[in-house]
Amino acid sequence: MADMQHDVVIIGSGPGGYVAAIRAGQLGLNACVVEKDPLLGGTCLHRGCIPTKALLHTADLLQHAREGGKFGVVCGDVKLDLTAAHAHKKKVVTKNSKGIEFLFRKNKVTWVQGTGRVLKAGLVEVTKADGSRVTIECKHIVLATGSRCGDLPHIATDGDRILNSDHILELAEVPPRLAVLGAGAVGMEFASIFARYGSKVTVIELLERVLPLEDADVSAEVDKSFRKQGITVHAGTRVEQATVDGQVVRCKGVNARGEAVEVEADRLLVAVGRVASLKGIGLENTKVQIERGRVVVDELGRTHEPGIYAIGDLTATPWLAHVASMEGVIAVEHIAGRNPRPINPLRIPSCTYCYPEVGSIGLSEALAREKGYEVKVGSFPFSAVGKAAILGESVGFVKIVADKRFDEILGVHIVGPHATELLAEAEAALAGELTTEELVHVIHAHPTLHEAIHEAAEAVDGVAIHI
Repeated sequence: MADMQHDVVIIGSGPGGYVAAIRAGQLGLNACVVEKDPLLGGTCLHRGCIPTKALLHTADLLQHAREGGKFGVVCGDVKLDLTAAHAHKKKVVTKNSKGIEFLFRKNKVTWVQGTGRVLKAGLVEVTKADGSRVTIECKHIVLATGSRCGDLPHIATDGDRILNSDHILELAEVPPRLAVLGAGAVGMEFASIFARYGSKVTVIELLERVLPLEDADVSAEVDKSFRKQGITVHAGTRVEQATVDGQVVRCKGVNARGEAVEVEADRLLVAVGRVASLKGIGLENTKVQIERGRVVVDELGRTHEPGIYAIGDLTATPWLAHVASMEGVIAVEHIAGRNPRPINPLRIPSCTYCYPEVGSIGLSEALAREKGYEVKVGSFPFSAVGKAAILGESVGFVKIVADKRFDEILGVHIVGPHATELLAEAEAALAGELTTEELVHVIHAHPTLHEAIHEAAEAVDGVAIHI
C-alpha cells in the first residue's frame, strides 16, 4: 500500500514542474511535487535564468556608472564588489524560491523533498536525504527533471580552471583572462558579464558565427559589438585540446581556414549545451521511449506510457524556461480533461541577455526563404530612434521578415537596447497573425524604443520615415 495518494505527481520543480503543479491545483487536482533539492525552482531559478540575469544586471549597472559622465552623472572610483553581487543574486533566488513555496500552499500543492523514481505507471518512489523511502500512488505522472551541464568528450570540467555554467556562477574572483567555449546564449551571456567585470574575454565557436540559431544579420551585429567592446571572437573554430598547466588553461584548435588557433586563459568556460536528466528516474520500468537523449512525446506531452507525461528539457522542444512552463500547463490541463492548445513552434520567443541584448520570434530571413516564402524585409536602426539616443544606446536594429504575397509577419528579430522586453510586441503580432500594414497602423508612443518596431514595419515596403 502506498504511503500517499494524489491525482498527479510531478517529478521536478523547475519552471515546468512548479508551474504545472500550481495550474493543477487551480484546476482542482490533488497535486504533489517531488524535488531532490532543498529549495524549489530547479535549474532556471538556482543555476540558470535568474542568477545569470542578476549578475548581468550588476554588469549593466557597472557599465552605466562608468559611462555616467556622458549623462551628467559623475561617479568616482567605480569598482565591482563581486561578493555583494553574489549576495544580491542569492537574495533574488531565495525570494523567488520562497514565493514558489507560498504559491504551493495557496494552491494546496504537496511538496516532498527527495529523489523521485517511477516504479511503474501510477506509482512513484521517493528516496529522501536520510535514505528513507516513501511511495506515492497517483493517476498521472509528469516528468520534469530538466537537464544538467554537458561536457565534451575531450574536455572535462574540473570546477577549478575548466568550468561549466554552474561553476562560474559561484566564481569568487574575476579572472584576468576568460576563454568561453560556445557562442550560444549561455556562452555569450557570461562573456558579456565578465568582459564588463574586467576580464579579457575570448569567445570560441565551432559554427561559422556567434549566436548561430539567430538571424544572420543579428549574429553579425552582436559579433561587431563584442569586438568593439574588446572581446576576441574566433568563430568557425574547433578546439581540439584544452590543458591545465598550473594556473593557466591552454586551448588549441583549428579554424575553418585550417589555421592553428591557440588561446591562453586563467579560466575556461565550457558552454556547449546541456544533457537531459534521464538517469535514475525509472524510465526502464515504463514504456517511455527515448530518441537521441530525449523523451518522445506528442504535442500534449504524452509519452508512450499511458498516464505519464514529460515536459521541458526532457523533450526535443526548445530548452527554454517559458517553453517548459507552457508545456506544464498543457499537460495538466489535458489531465484535467480540458482541451489545451498545443504550442506552435514558430511562436516561441528566444532571448539572449548579453550586451547588446537579442530577442527573436518566428522565422529568420534564411529559414523563410528555405520554406519557400517570397519574402520582403524591413530593418530600422536604433541609431535613428530618439529614445535610444537619450539612453545612449544606439547599437542594433529591428528586422521584420514578412511574406510578400499576403504581407503576414513571419519573424521579428531585435538586437539592441531592451530587446528582450521589446519582443513582447512581436510575440503578440505573430500570435494575432498581423500583417506589416496592420502593424504600421498601430500608433506607437513617442519617444519610446518601440518606435523602431513601427519604423521597421514601414521599412518592409520602403516607407520608413525617420531614415
